[in-house]
Amino acid sequence: MKKIDRLSVFFDDGTEKRLVGTLALYKNRFAAFSYSDEWISTGFSISPFSLPLEKRVFLPEWEPFGGLHGIFNDSLPDGWGRLLVDRLLLREGISPSELSVLDRLAIVGSGGMGALTYEPETFLQDAPSLPADYDSISAECERILNSELSENDKENLDAIFAAGGSSGGARPKVFAKIDGEDWIVKFPSSVDSKEIGLQEYEYNLCAKKCGIELNDFRLFPSKKCAGYFGTKRFDRNYLGKGRVLMASASALLETSHRIPNLDYNTLCLLTLKLTKNNAEIEKLFRLMCFNVFSHNRDDHSKNFSWLYDENKSQWILSPAYDLTYSNSIGGEHATTIDGEGKNPTMENILEVAKKNGIKPAKAAEIAESVKNIVKNLSHGFGKI
Repeated sequence: MKKIDRLSVFFDDGTEKRLVGTLALYKNRFAAFSYSDEWISTGFSISPFSLPLEKRVFLPEWEPFGGLHGIFNDSLPDGWGRLLVDRLLLREGISPSELSVLDRLAIVGSGGMGALTYEPETFLQDAPSLPADYDSISAECERILNSELSENDKENLDAIFAAGGSSGGARPKVFAKIDGEDWIVKFPSSVDSKEIGLQEYEYNLCAKKCGIELNDFRLFPSKKCAGYFGTKRFDRNYLGKGRVLMASASALLETSHRIPNLDYNTLCLLTLKLTKNNAEIEKLFRLMCFNVFSHNRDDHSKNFSWLYDENKSQWILSPAYDLTYSNSIGGEHATTIDGEGKNPTMENILEVAKKNGIKPAKAAEIAESVKNIVKNLSHGFGKI
């Protein structure tokens, strides 16, 4: 595999591809970045706090993303996607530890989340067809997780990599075209209940009743379980664009999602600085209430994202995602609620509202409404 020391970064909205800038390997470790002259004239900052729209060379720190800026780290696969990439590399006789961050971005190429793409693009293999049905895909994913693949499984491994190799998160997933739209379909991980798909589906139904913004979702049929959860991608065909720039809190704040070091007050301030819109803060507050009352404690910095609407030259909070019963380190919220992660109270919730400009009466109305809806639907959520 040819080593990559320079990549061109493009913004591809599905109709037009424009050069954003260049990534170059510095001291064989750091991915230095500079905007192109054209992008400085006609574009926008792709990461407002760490990459302002200026003509200069930006050099990242080594931590937390191994010498890469957060917005580019968002393009890299994590969890399941990283596992697939590394399995394929090992099969080709390539040590994953030898790859630089630019090598990995070249593997992602045009297949990553959001609107950023990278050239030259490295393809490890052609993309064969996926297995015929979701139960078969789930079975193949389980075999991959359990390291049970043989030489005869090469084609299915390649197909599943092609369909989900740039994805993040621990659970196996594939990208699928359904009725001409781009969807993500998830499957159980090795530690999940077989009914995790139904649970996430019920969580999303509940969140929708709570007034939380979601993209379309559905439960896909199965003969092995109650079904597989799928959701339409909001980084594709959203905001009137074929591809949409998205950035997680992890990327924007240059912090690892593996370290529980955020508070919802921080996320509210980030939302205000990005969007300049109090309505977006209220959306985040409502989501926080849902996470608290539904015991969704894996609310780490990659589970909050913002989208850039180029037509309006503004950032907005993305639709909510990854909503299900969960714990984080020590069973606490990965993002604390006014400093409290273990047993957040209504007082903690309302203090977040107070500190971020939401009127007390409005905040109490939102919190009580979400609490009552989650309580009324708790029969489907096991321990809630």
